[in-house]
Amino acid sequence: MPAPNSRQLAIQTAATRQPRTFPRPVGSDGSPQSVREYYGSHAFGIDQMRAHLPADVVRQYLDTAQRHLPLELGLAERIAQAVLDWAATKGVTHFCHWFQPMTGATAEKHDSFLSFDDERPITAFSGAQLIQSEPDASSFPSGGMRTTFEARGYTAWDPSSPIFIMERETGSTLCIPSVFISYHGAALDKKTPVLRSMEVLNKAATRVLHQLGDTDVTRVNATAGPEQEYFLVDAAYAALRPDLVLAGRTLLGAPAPKGQALDDHYFGAIASRALAFMQEVETELYKLGVPAQTRHNEVAPSQFELAVLYSEANRAADHNQLVMSTLEKVAARHSLKCLLHEKPFAGVNGSGKHLNWSVADSRGRNLLNPSDTPHQNLRFLTFLSAVLLGVHRHASLLRASIGTHGNDFRLGANEAPPAIISVFLGETLTRICDSLAAGRTHEADSTSALLELGVARLPQVARDNTDRNRTSPFAFTGNKFEFRALGSSQSISFPLTVLNTAVADALTAIADDIDARGGGDAAVLAAVQAAIQESTAVRFEGNGYSDEWVEEAERRGLPHFRKAADALEVLRSDEAINTFTRMGVLTAAELDSRYHVYLEQYITTVEIEVDVMRDLIDQCVMPSAIAERTAAAVDINALRSAIGDVPEADINSLKELSAMVGDLRNARCELDEAMAAAHTLEDADQARALAYIVMPALEATRSAADALEARIADHRWELPRYRELLFQN
Repeated sequence: MPAPNSRQLAIQTAATRQPRTFPRPVGSDGSPQSVREYYGSHAFGIDQMRAHLPADVVRQYLDTAQRHLPLELGLAERIAQAVLDWAATKGVTHFCHWFQPMTGATAEKHDSFLSFDDERPITAFSGAQLIQSEPDASSFPSGGMRTTFEARGYTAWDPSSPIFIMERETGSTLCIPSVFISYHGAALDKKTPVLRSMEVLNKAATRVLHQLGDTDVTRVNATAGPEQEYFLVDAAYAALRPDLVLAGRTLLGAPAPKGQALDDHYFGAIASRALAFMQEVETELYKLGVPAQTRHNEVAPSQFELAVLYSEANRAADHNQLVMSTLEKVAARHSLKCLLHEKPFAGVNGSGKHLNWSVADSRGRNLLNPSDTPHQNLRFLTFLSAVLLGVHRHASLLRASIGTHGNDFRLGANEAPPAIISVFLGETLTRICDSLAAGRTHEADSTSALLELGVARLPQVARDNTDRNRTSPFAFTGNKFEFRALGSSQSISFPLTVLNTAVADALTAIADDIDARGGGDAAVLAAVQAAIQESTAVRFEGNGYSDEWVEEAERRGLPHFRKAADALEVLRSDEAINTFTRMGVLTAAELDSRYHVYLEQYITTVEIEVDVMRDLIDQCVMPSAIAERTAAAVDINALRSAIGDVPEADINSLKELSAMVGDLRNARCELDEAMAAAHTLEDADQARALAYIVMPALEATRSAADALEARIADHRWELPRYRELLFQN
């Protein structure tokens, strides 16, 4: 019996893992605390402010935060001292401005609270330190907005997003959610455009509400609640997979005898080890004030989902970054590896991120919630038509906002919405919109729970009378829209920016139309009808996976960018430049920088995958295949020596195995040739070559390697197989 190889040792390790127990929050008397008692304990939110600051200071802060205004230095000084006092009780020694560079991850530079008074060490934290910091910006991607020698960049606190404490095993850090801008004020991050888009949406939506008679509304905010999908694999397996370590996905791997065909994982009982992980994740998030609500098994084996409740869009973006980092951090404590890649495993569903989105006004009303008063339903239809118009006019931009290499594996692959942006409303709202577009009223079924709008020429609206269409990238789900096409690993910030801007642009057009028609209900209705008529093509109720829909979408004139390399080109279009500059969300230079950063990320990601695949073939697959072939040849020679004859089947098997080794060598050479050809090109041409030439060559190499894996004896195969990665955690 051969000695166990590294993979078999990893199996033994994973098989003996026990669910991790972790310390639960306790009160001063040592008794366990309820979630209500410790929720937000590590966030300097309103409750903490009220406990540490006078009421007038809290009121000033709330006014500043709610209106997204800069913080005055005097107010910042008082808040900074309170934050320092609070942080000291948690054992915090350092602070940082926590921000979101265009890499899509988060960044932080830690500074100590240590200061000196007459050479005596003291702790100090000033208002100026709270408001602003100056990290070196030279190594962050800027897409050409600044040169390497222009290193200065500034981070500035976003007061509308609470300060929080990030705990680590070796200490805690005070994190100040911030924006990141250049010396000349250009946005170098993902959050600044979100805040700008929220402001233009607020301006346009408030204007429309005032036209509708809601003159007491002072603000409208975009709200969001993303759902996060992810995979868990044992850390011992992940450590033996260079592709998981460096690329975040398995670049090769023969399918396991069982996959997701039995549909026995979705919403199934959560395994003890995964549940222990989820419970610790939720505890960490609750302490940070992140409202995690839902946890469950997803479709694929070892796949799970976590969803959070709604919050303002910029805070939701912060929350999702915290969710992703917490998932990865806590997974390590449980000897697990959390995979956020969109397609970690071939042959089973990948992971997405559903962005639930709505708008709420200063009176606390969800403007996409059908209500039971005539005026409110007219308001609902107005905002519904604005979303339809915005998505229709800016479908290409929305597609570009989700254009990543990882997402190319999902979109249009019968496990995720297609790459064609369309809107699903459900049968009832579709009939209503069709009636409005045609100038007809809607005749309701007597059994339907309908709400009269109260205007003779308006139809009736049913509350929550929509089904779910999982094939739709943008679906109405009762009182919100669900942008279902985001990739699981990406920040929600840019999709939020585009969506907010698109709807703000549509609301502005509707408001202009209402004014041009003289105002009043009749003018509102006419503007709504015009918006619904214009956006008819983007509404689709059928199967987005079907080939017929692709053909139908083309007839309707809807954009269809199959690959991210195509979709990202939209960011250079006149439409994109005009929209973002006209709305004041991104300058032409800021938009161009994002195009170059995202394009470079795409190109670099593919290059990394190709290099990792080469290493896997040369260092893992080929040696195992040659050892298998050598063993087969030795066996044949032994048979020939022992009995003088070798069964034809054995000889054919060896020939077949040798041919498979040759196929892998050829595929490896063709991959090299494809990469060499791509490297002769630049920018968009290179990205398209990677998408349409190199990636198929990479998949062909994978197919050859996977065929060999199925033939190689278990003790000669060092890489953890799919059956272990997906089923033995």
